Amino acid sequence: MFTGIIEETGTIVRIQKYGQSMTLVIRTAKVAEDLKPGDSLAVDGVCLTVTQIHSDKTVFADVTPETFSKTNFSALIPGKKVNLERAMPANGRFGGHIVTGHIDGTARLASKVQNGNSIEYTFAVPENLSVFIVQKGSVAVNGISLTVAEINGNMCRVAVIPHTQKNTTLQFLKDNSLVNLECDILGKYALKGGTYGQCL
Repeated sequence: MFTGIIEETGTIVRIQKYGQSMTLVIRTAKVAEDLKPGDSLAVDGVCLTVTQIHSDKTVFADVTPETFSKTNFSALIPGKKVNLERAMPANGRFGGHIVTGHIDGTARLASKVQNGNSIEYTFAVPENLSVFIVQKGSVAVNGISLTVAEINGNMCRVAVIPHTQKNTTLQFLKDNSLVNLECDILGKYALKGGTYGQCL
């Protein structure tokens, strides 16, 4: 389990492709220090299993066809920055919200507007996912825990503080950029439970 609080941005060093499967090689500054093969690492919000850690702090992780099809990993290229978060330790602080690393789908950046000390990002969300997003609820965008400022149809707006802007890959997004989206799991269970209750 993750919290959506990004620890650092890493850099894609190499991508080894095998059709719709791939191995990512990511250079890190600190997250590799206490990782070991078999550990979970969220890469732009996607939970991957670490397969190798090298002495130069590069981390290897495999991507399955299912993950490839559900994420923005088709747009990854060497040199691209990615958000990194290690799995939450049992005694860790819970600073964001429950993030599983299981991506629901992708969304596209519709607009980015400065508003006071924050930047407001509006994303066009697929209709099948917008039902899980509620105003003042949580959503993970490229693994970043964000609060929903507004949901209007399939348009989702979030306000980002300067710290988050500076320390994540949000700063590199351009109009129409594709991002990984994970809806709040509590909302998904609540909706599923309500539907189940109506069937009884």
